[in-house]
Amino acid sequence: MLNLVLFFIVGTIMGSFYTVVGLRLPKHEDFVFDRSHCDHCNHPLHLFDMIPILSYLFYGGRCKYCHQKVDVLYPIMEFFTGVLFALAYFCFSGSYEIYELFIALGIISLLMIVVVSDITYLIIPDEILVFFTFYFLFLQFLHLGWQAVVVHVITGIFLFSIMYLIMVIGNKVFDKESLGGGDIKMMFLFGLVLDPILGMISIFLGSLIALPISLLLLIVKQEKVIPYGPFLMISLTFLYFTEITPSMIIHFLGF
Repeated sequence: MLNLVLFFIVGTIMGSFYTVVGLRLPKHEDFVFDRSHCDHCNHPLHLFDMIPILSYLFYGGRCKYCHQKVDVLYPIMEFFTGVLFALAYFCFSGSYEIYELFIALGIISLLMIVVVSDITYLIIPDEILVFFTFYFLFLQFLHLGWQAVVVHVITGIFLFSIMYLIMVIGNKVFDKESLGGGDIKMMFLFGLVLDPILGMISIFLGSLIALPISLLLLIVKQEKVIPYGPFLMISLTFLYFTEITPSMIIHFLGF
């Protein structure tokens, strides 16, 4: 129980950082050395101003200095990152599962940054994709060696090609851009943690999750451009955490 709490606390801290990365990186702002500050008055924030979730609640969701409303995105991302970090520990806490735990934490980290960045700017920064490509490849190499790395790279290229083909078909059908470049590139990363069949299922599942939300946004807010990256990442997270296999899916469908 103590470890779950610790993972939740660490997750909230990392969730705050991932939100900053997702908001600053697309604007080419320094998120490493530049001191945290209020988005409205630019006043530097002190340690007690940045306690995940608690600072937001304590100050009533407003900046301590200018009293402008703080984006609710911060506590939401902090909370869900904490929950997912704790869930990752719960699912992959065995000593033999340390590799799976680090993969899960990487997936959560990528999920959070993509959610913030894609929802806010409709952009998935290449720098994030490159970083996590090396992160997943490094873990694959340490755990399974070069052969696994080669297999997963080939799988990544395959999934990238599938998504690129979907984009080409979509562009022809709708006579406009149907997918962002970040969504296509991100599928390469899916191949680094999933097998080819689950990778293709993740595309279908992401679309299935996105459909009702997209329809709702279209009807209520007349939104015609919907970020697809977060839904793909949610499907990847679901498939990895549930450890679903292709054979289980085939059995469920009755084949």
